[in-house]
Amino acid sequence: METVNIHEAKTHLSRLIEKAAKGEPFIIAKAGKPMVKVVPIDDVDAPKKRRIGFMKGLIKVPDDFDTMMADEIEEMSYGGDIFPK
Repeated sequence: METVNIHEAKTHLSRLIEKAAKGEPFIIAKAGKPMVKVVPIDDVDAPKKRRIGFMKGLIKVPDDFDTMMADEIEEMSYGGDIFPK
C-alpha cells in the first residue's frame, strides 16, 4: 500500500483519489507517521424504489368513497344561515 506525505497528498490529491476509487487505497503520513488511510467507499445502496400496488389486498376502499359524508359536507358548506337577515 502506498504511503504519501501530506504535502504530496495535497499536490496530487485528484490523482490519488482516482487511484483509491479504483481500489488502490493509500496512507497519508505526517513526518513519517501514518495518520489516515484512504479507501474507496463501497457501492452505496440506491434508495429502494416505491412499488405501486405493494399493499394490494390489504386495503379496502369503500365503493362510496367519493361520496362519503357528502350530506354532512354540503350541510356544513351551504346549510344554515351564514349571513342572518
